[in-house]
Amino acid sequence: MEPDFKEGDQVLVSTLNFNNLKGPKKMRDSFVGPFTIIKLIGKNAVEVKLTEESSSKHPVFPVSLVKPYFQTEEDKFPSRKKNPTAPDIVEVGYSQDLFKHKTAHKDKWLAEDAIPDGNLHLRRFRASRRTEHSHQ
Repeated sequence: MEPDFKEGDQVLVSTLNFNNLKGPKKMRDSFVGPFTIIKLIGKNAVEVKLTEESSSKHPVFPVSLVKPYFQTEEDKFPSRKKNPTAPDIVEVGYSQDLFKHKTAHKDKWLAEDAIPDGNLHLRRFRASRRTEHSHQ
């Protein structure tokens, strides 16, 4: 049974049919928002007020892709910790653990978000590694 929505409700919208989001599909958020319902279109669809970031999308969504948004209050959950942000540089120490007969050495890594066009470079690197291994 679908929840009853009304104008002014805050909702989250499923990213199931969004095909222009960045990053790997399995790492994306399942829902985005919250958005405010500005109009009900029958019982099966809602029109939401999109943010500037999402303005390229059509603002009407079927209710099957929308769920109610419940704002959490920090005072109700004092022990809940927020996710810390990733450091700019991550230290990787030396380890004697063997992985495919290789040892890990001390290196410095940039956070993935700090690398411009990181996804593009990573895809090219992986493609080059695949061709190297296929020729051996």
